Amino acid sequence: MNVLIVDDNRDFSSTLSDIVALNGWTPTTLDTPEAALEYLAAHEHMVNLMLLDIEFDHRSALNGLDVLAESVKKYPAIPVIMISGKGTIDTAVRATKLGAFNFIEKSTLSHERLIDVMTSAAERVMQSAGVQEYMNIIRQQGIIGSSKAMQHVADKIIRYGRTELSVLITGETGTGKKLVAKAIHNISRRNKYPFVTVDIPNIPRDLFQSELFGHTRGSFSGALQDKKGLFHQANKGTLFLDEIGDLPAESQAYLLLPIEEKSLRRVGSLETEHVDIRFVAATDKDLLDAMKHNGFREQLYHRLRECEIYLPPLRERREDIPYIAEFYIQKHNAELHDTKVLSPSAVEYLQSQPWNGNVRELASTLRVTLQTCMHDIIEVQDIHTTTSKHALPLTDTRIPTEIISSERTRREDLERVDKLKIESILKSCKGNVSKAAALLDISRETLHVKIRKYGIDVHNFRVK
Repeated sequence: MNVLIVDDNRDFSSTLSDIVALNGWTPTTLDTPEAALEYLAAHEHMVNLMLLDIEFDHRSALNGLDVLAESVKKYPAIPVIMISGKGTIDTAVRATKLGAFNFIEKSTLSHERLIDVMTSAAERVMQSAGVQEYMNIIRQQGIIGSSKAMQHVADKIIRYGRTELSVLITGETGTGKKLVAKAIHNISRRNKYPFVTVDIPNIPRDLFQSELFGHTRGSFSGALQDKKGLFHQANKGTLFLDEIGDLPAESQAYLLLPIEEKSLRRVGSLETEHVDIRFVAATDKDLLDAMKHNGFREQLYHRLRECEIYLPPLRERREDIPYIAEFYIQKHNAELHDTKVLSPSAVEYLQSQPWNGNVRELASTLRVTLQTCMHDIIEVQDIHTTTSKHALPLTDTRIPTEIISSERTRREDLERVDKLKIESILKSCKGNVSKAAALLDISRETLHVKIRKYGIDVHNFRVK
């Protein structure tokens, strides 16, 4: 650990330096506030802790509190221990309010006292560094937040991700369970192999076994050739069982042995095949309650839940909303070459909303707001307009039924509909092709091709 000592008393500074060095840390000594600020500006990442005097001689226009205020503002990760030879209660209170980690009077300072305080600060540095590392890792996976709740989530993602244990991810709809599942896979040793999602609600019951385990030719009507299942596709990687709580009770039994023994039989085959799979499952259902009512098998629950990650709803971590909003704004600006920002009141408005759909609902609201708002600063009214049932700019995009004619081919009718849709969207976007393409969910290049094909003059829709 590197310790910066700032004190104009060279004898005292030398004593502190010796104590720091004796404990295995690396001291750097400076004797003026100005020198300290210059050093921090040039070597911020080399300083883990600062011991800072308050009063300096006439050579300095600044004092220690000035350095403290600047350090807390620009380098908040560096704990500052204030040391004063003329300590007063008022000074100690002011230093604490400014953000000092601790305050010590030179008259009461002892070797043991200094070591205790520095050790506590060092522990905070290590803890903060660990937390920040974890938060940076999950942010790379698209999971945004710095709240205590998300710190716990990050810790579990990384701890469990590095194991081979089956993980059950629980939480309300829209909280980001699939992102967490992908993060677990990406952190694991399996990250070079497939991440395969089983979308439980969308698999027909009569095809469940075939979809997961595959089948042999002729095993049932329509089985014209051998087929590998999702278990085969996920071999050596991760199989994500999304919405496992929606799996019908009669289908749950099919998973027990494959998950337990990592083996399967294709439909119509007597041959047992082995796969190397890590299982991650997610649900917004209360599986314990479902088990009480025979809606979920206890054996399957315990096979899937060797460890669990609970994702809190957005209303329980409102302090993360500004960071999530900023993430989606930056993404929007980068993709559409825009310069949108949220006003402070708009941020407060977002934090005040219930977000029953959680992050998914917030992201959807921001996407529509950012792409339909014509000015750069997003205000409360812009968001309110987006969330209002009657305010979305959809009425302008309705296609009148009279454009369909028996005298034209179906293709000609579809092209007329396509042209009117594009013109309506361009009108709502005031001729902004990038925004129109985003609303139409096509690329700018595709939209330009259609504009040329239909002879649309974009200039007619731009504000004059």
